[in-house]
Amino acid sequence: MIQRTLSARQLLKRGSALLGTLVVLFLALTPMGCYLSRAAYEEARILAKRQPIERLVVRESTDPALRAKLQLVLAGRRFAMDSMGLKAEESFTTFSQLDRDTLVLVVSAAFPDRLERKTWWFPVVGRFPYKGFFDFGKAQETAQQLRDEGYDVVVGPSSAFSTLGWFNDPLVSTTVKADSVTLVNTVLHELLHTTYFAKGRVSFNESFATFVGGRGAEHFFRAAGDTVLLRRAEDDWHDDLLLGAFWERTAREIDSVFAQLPDSARSARIAARDTVYAAARKRLVDSIGPQLRGYPAGWVERVPLNNAVLMSRRVYAERLDYFDSVYVAAGGDLREAIRRVIAAAETR
Repeated sequence: MIQRTLSARQLLKRGSALLGTLVVLFLALTPMGCYLSRAAYEEARILAKRQPIERLVVRESTDPALRAKLQLVLAGRRFAMDSMGLKAEESFTTFSQLDRDTLVLVVSAAFPDRLERKTWWFPVVGRFPYKGFFDFGKAQETAQQLRDEGYDVVVGPSSAFSTLGWFNDPLVSTTVKADSVTLVNTVLHELLHTTYFAKGRVSFNESFATFVGGRGAEHFFRAAGDTVLLRRAEDDWHDDLLLGAFWERTAREIDSVFAQLPDSARSARIAARDTVYAAARKRLVDSIGPQLRGYPAGWVERVPLNNAVLMSRRVYAERLDYFDSVYVAAGGDLREAIRRVIAAAETR
């Protein structure tokens, strides 16, 4: 019998072929693979529609309202790099016109008897406590499945996204619909993700970006000498801090009642947390609502309260007071505050 010895090149070739086959099967046959395939397809469509913003700005056929928003984005991007020290790479140098009013629907879920979010694992980036769907029917189907499984669920739209520097993130038409302050805030928020992203620390990443977007918008409009939009940016950050404190307090109270009951007492834990939410609703309507500056009338009465909503809100508003304390300690120097927060996160 003659034995054949495979060369290193042959082994590598066969290994690569096997890996490729496994990847194709994963993408085609598993729920996560199908989800990633759809997301990749939709993202590819968005990227394929990119047009250089600078070209659109000077094009005579560009709608004047769109031109003004695009110029604002370019100015915000330059400010992020020059004054805030953020890395923009090639993000927000292009624009994609979408054929829908909502970019993605985001589904989040939480256990009703404890403050713990359901998470999903994604290759490379790790676990995330939410899933974004370009297929809105699938988003609602997933939400209903989670409710049927006993989770608290919240579904909401998102008008922007970041590929964390992997691709040249375009500005999309759903983002441009926002008012000027929100638009600048969003650009700075997303560029913070491009600059720094702590793997596996979703709440830190998003709350840090909330701080950078909020305070950054103030600095941007102050530098531009636009006192009207500066006031709006200040009002937005005031509301972010106020609501962040509300969600923080509510979470502590929920944690407290859960701690007094054993894990096995599911019904009692849910009843106790419902009592806390009833008191929180009254506080939100009677105390917080009158202090809000930028929210529409009646919003505090309409916002739902459950564990999924609470934890989803906290993802973007956890310890905003900490970030602001770093900002104050840095003498209001936003660039230095960002550097200090990143340095602290790196040594954690």
